[in-house]
Amino acid sequence: MSRRVKDVGPPWTGGDEKAALLGFLDYLRNSIAGKVADVPEPQVRAGGVPSGTNLLGLIKHVTKVERFYFLGEPINNLRRTMQPTREETVESLLADYRRTIEQANEVIETWTDLTLDAPRPPGRNLPPSRRWVLVHMIEETARHAGHADILREQIDGFTGR
Repeated sequence: MSRRVKDVGPPWTGGDEKAALLGFLDYLRNSIAGKVADVPEPQVRAGGVPSGTNLLGLIKHVTKVERFYFLGEPINNLRRTMQPTREETVESLLADYRRTIEQANEVIETWTDLTLDAPRPPGRNLPPSRRWVLVHMIEETARHAGHADILREQIDGFTGR
């Protein structure tokens, strides 16, 4: 069953750099979350490629990475961030992702100078700049949104953003 959806282009953002970067990050956040919505068990956690990458694991991973860079929470085992537990559901992980986005955006809202240091992630000697964190999170989220596009199309033919 093929369900093609009209592709939604990138957002028109505010004129300043931070507004443009955050606009693209939010666009990608919504894209990856949308790929997980309405996918039933067990398909949502089934590995669609030999590495075992799955839709639910992608949401868990991007949540943990956002919490690492914006909220300073450690990641003890990066591999486990891609592996949802039996207790973790679409609803619980999407709710956690949305809460994390709200908290991260509250942090970003306070950033008036993107050349300053971002919160130093645990285990890092030098903190990255705020600009670097925003650009990296756009790259990170876009990469995994692309993975989610492919996995979702394999499951039920759903395409588009």
